[in-house]
Amino acid sequence: MKLSLRLQQIDSMVSREYDHIWDCCCDHGFLGLNLLKRQAAQTVHFVDIVPDLLKQIEAKLNSEFARKLQLNAWHVHCMDAADLPVELYSKDVLKDKHLVIIAGVGGELLIELIQSLIKRFAAYQVEFLLCPVHHNYKVRQFLIEQKLGLINESLICENNRYYEVLHVAAGAPQSVSNVGSIMWDFNNKKHINYLDKTIKHYQRIAKSPAHSNTAAVIEQYQSLYQS
Repeated sequence: MKLSLRLQQIDSMVSREYDHIWDCCCDHGFLGLNLLKRQAAQTVHFVDIVPDLLKQIEAKLNSEFARKLQLNAWHVHCMDAADLPVELYSKDVLKDKHLVIIAGVGGELLIELIQSLIKRFAAYQVEFLLCPVHHNYKVRQFLIEQKLGLINESLICENNRYYEVLHVAAGAPQSVSNVGSIMWDFNNKKHINYLDKTIKHYQRIAKSPAHSNTAAVIEQYQSLYQS
């Protein structure tokens, strides 16, 4: 199965060596299967709370085609992503590198998941590759509050929808920006369109008395035009 543009972008941002990659909310497992095929980690974990989806993925992984490709370094976990058993797969807490991928969920749920994982695995070598569906500004604020640094970020347009992808980790040297930094390419009309749409979205919100604090958000996005 060919990856969607969004999943292709996420896949391309997995460029480091990892001991374990956790593909959370993995849906049909297309991303994890591609990461497994190209040996992006010693072990790829498929995580979802929907048993039927995981049965389908497990059948693919146990197929004759998969065995011929020697795709055997995997585990399937039917659980909430907040409960990842990272500690069970870390022989050396300081050395074993984990990448947790969470994509295709709303920003508020993503924040809840990351908050839980950070508390549990503060001592582990864990990075996060995140692609929220909504509330990007709120997600970025949360990452800044949690003192997670930026490794990489990108902006992708697929089927007239825009997605921000953030690769972050504790100790990463670059700061996360509320409105994005290295993801912008203002020679790309789609990026300009996304910025325009985002500003208009917050301008509409600002008309409500309950959201009078959005003026600062609008100003931050508008400042990108001068950057």
